[in-house]
Amino acid sequence: MRPLLAFLALTASSFAAETLPLWPGDAPEGNGKFSDSSKAKITVHLPEKPNGAAIVICPGGGYGGLVTKGEGHGIAAWLNAHGIAGIVLEYRLPAGRPYVPLLDAQRALRTVRANAAQWKIDPKKVGIIGFSAGGHLASTATVHFDAGEGKTTDAISRESSRPDFSILIYPVISMDVGVHRGSKKNLMGETPAADLPEYFSTQKHVKSGTPPAFLAHALDDKVVDIENSRMFFAAQQKAGLPTRLVELPNGGHGLNGYKGPSWDKWQTEALVWLKDIKVLP
Repeated sequence: MRPLLAFLALTASSFAAETLPLWPGDAPEGNGKFSDSSKAKITVHLPEKPNGAAIVICPGGGYGGLVTKGEGHGIAAWLNAHGIAGIVLEYRLPAGRPYVPLLDAQRALRTVRANAAQWKIDPKKVGIIGFSAGGHLASTATVHFDAGEGKTTDAISRESSRPDFSILIYPVISMDVGVHRGSKKNLMGETPAADLPEYFSTQKHVKSGTPPAFLAHALDDKVVDIENSRMFFAAQQKAGLPTRLVELPNGGHGLNGYKGPSWDKWQTEALVWLKDIKVLP
């Protein structure tokens, strides 16, 4: 089998959008086990006029499915229109294996950095965006990251998994207060270990070295309460980070099916914020 890094570089030089395996073999579950690598993949959408920024995209689906059209490839097209590479992550569904999605998100961020030169990406401008449960995944990658493995022959594993910024749209955040029960059950199982709700309540792990986050959430979201975004935003403010929360007047969960004034507003405001934090020119 061709090494993944070389395979990624070759395909990226030939195609603007290509779906690639995320792991070279069976993927880790975080408990010493390895399985179902074929279910983890990325689709790399490269813009015609790149500005150096890249964003890993985490679709929602309550950790029980993946909404890859409106919250995946559609987002990549929007990013490409603004010169940003969009990498759609089809992460493995946890089915009670709580660390599986995070491991895939971390691997995707490392993969982007490992291929930064070939994909015309600035490795210091690699972010992550997520929607609903995908927003929870993106927020988890925002607070739980590492600098990479120094002693490994895998070039991807040597890269940092820290996103430089995150964009969280109607995200699930807490796993112990105002919980979206479906996401929690799918992520952790029926009877999670006592330490898991704490670890995955991402607002509790924001600190000064955490990447800054932009958040947007509708006031009338009946599926995931806006308090989720408010908690993460408050934690970012307390840490002194250049965060922003846009409270949208309406649109519910999914913002009227990814269209309309509220959908347009978060996209406009997110681009302004990316310029404010010097990701975009």
